[in-house]
Amino acid sequence: MKEQPLRTTVIGSYPFPGWLEFAAQHLDKFGESDRTELIDDAVSIAMKDQLDAGLDVITDGEQTRLDFNLSFYGFIEGIELEGAPPRRFGPPAHDQRGKHKVTGELRAPRGLGAVDDFDRLKHLASSAISHLPSAVTLKASVPGPYTLSGRLLPSAQYPDRWALTEALLPLVRAELEALVEAGCREITVDEPSMSCYAHLQDPRRFVDLFNRTVESVAGKCHLSTHLCFGNYKARAIGPRRYAPMFPAFLDLKVDEIHVEMASREFAELELISEITKRKDVAVGIIDVKSYYVETPDDVSERVRRCLKHAPADRLSFAPDCGLSQTARWAAKQKLKNMVEGVKRVRKELKIGSA
Repeated sequence: MKEQPLRTTVIGSYPFPGWLEFAAQHLDKFGESDRTELIDDAVSIAMKDQLDAGLDVITDGEQTRLDFNLSFYGFIEGIELEGAPPRRFGPPAHDQRGKHKVTGELRAPRGLGAVDDFDRLKHLASSAISHLPSAVTLKASVPGPYTLSGRLLPSAQYPDRWALTEALLPLVRAELEALVEAGCREITVDEPSMSCYAHLQDPRRFVDLFNRTVESVAGKCHLSTHLCFGNYKARAIGPRRYAPMFPAFLDLKVDEIHVEMASREFAELELISEITKRKDVAVGIIDVKSYYVETPDDVSERVRRCLKHAPADRLSFAPDCGLSQTARWAAKQKLKNMVEGVKRVRKELKIGSA
């Protein structure tokens, strides 16, 4: 169980500052030192927003990544980066993202970049966190191999998505091991594709893939997984139901499972009762797809609803998904209100606040 009951956390991503998004489209104009400064400044801003909100767990906001996983492909050998997506115009959706052609054996001799990101966060956070009244946890997020495989085109060597996943699995596992070696004590393995396709596949096969991915780091850090239904341009994909995943997913080798609830009007909330019999649960109580900014009263009421199904020492609270698709002004206020709402319930329950 967690040291902090009713702790507040995030998934991983945070909005890019507007200037970073602009700069990312013109990186050829910058030198290496300029690019380093850009990233350091962006991470410092994302970190400050999270610290100002009062979160118990923060990330680097994934400021070096395009979306939550796209930059990882740049570290993988054996692929030719995507050409034009199949559809460019019309309403935004997942089919406006191209796929990468596989040209050879999939390898990542330089790792996947997550360790450098975590080292940067540690460095930038060291002085800021020392001034806070109590500890703040630094978390890293890494996409799982099944989710990563979704942007690759099968080849003669890897004839289907399962073969691609098996090839990516050791690359992700090595990255998780390197993060633990670098001192990372909390890691989220993002596998939204498993949630999106569990209604079509045997969920036990997903559990086996996931457990083999994390087997070497399970027990060496606080390990969680994020199960949502997609958030590209605030669009979901697949039926937004957890029922097809459970009870099989209770066998995932993690300390905590994150479930998306706010955007689904808390459908299947009773599921957290089953999860917390085996492990912790992080409940998404902030809707990242909506520009309604939840009030502290909204948050407190949602926390109390969760407490009817699960004990405080098994519960964490977070946005439904990463915040990269949410405007920064809204993300900042949503996080502040989330923390304030949770603090009110902690006070009611006489639980010490971080």
